[in-house]
Amino acid sequence: MDVTKDGRSWRIGTAGDVAWLAGQTTHGLSITTAIPPVFDAYATFYPPDGGSIEAHERAVVDELAEHTPDQPWWLGYLDTGAHDIVFPLAPKQSLYWDWPYLLVEAGPEQALTWRTGHMRGEGSLPDLFFPADHSWLVSALWDDTWTDIGGTAALITALRRNPLVNARPVEPDEDALPSGLTRD
Repeated sequence: MDVTKDGRSWRIGTAGDVAWLAGQTTHGLSITTAIPPVFDAYATFYPPDGGSIEAHERAVVDELAEHTPDQPWWLGYLDTGAHDIVFPLAPKQSLYWDWPYLLVEAGPEQALTWRTGHMRGEGSLPDLFFPADHSWLVSALWDDTWTDIGGTAALITALRRNPLVNARPVEPDEDALPSGLTRD
C-alpha cells in the first residue's frame, strides 16, 4: 500500500519489512528490550540539559545519515490513539508486546519533519526507525524518556562524541536507563 504526502507516494511497511525485528527483543530493563541483540554496539541518548530538542534531533539524524549509505529509511510511529502517527488510516504492524506501529519507507528529512505531536510532548522523531539494510535501529519505547540505538561500533562512537546527541554506550545486558535519570 502507498500513501501520499508532500506531493509524493510513500510505501507503507508490512510484516515482512519488520520480520528481522519482530519477536527478537527481550523483557526486562536492558537495552535489548528495545533493540534486538544483533548489533556490534549499543547506546542510549536523550537531549542534553540546556539544549533544544530540535538541535538534538538534527544532530542524531545527521550522525545516522553520515554513517549510512544512501538508501531508504523505515520510520515507525507507535499508534497510542492520542499522538500523531502521520498516516492514521494506514495499516499497522505489531511489534514488541503487540503494540501497533505504522511503518513508512521514507528518509532522514521526513524523520525530522513529518510528526507534529509526539507522545513524549516534544520533538518529531519517529518512535522507531532504521535503514533498509538494518545496519542500525533507533527505538524509543512509549514509557521511556530516552532513546535506544544499536549499530556499528563506529556509529555508536560518533554518537557518543557529539555533545548534542548526549549518547551513553551500554552493553546488551546492561540497564538502558541513562545516568542521571530515575525510574518512576
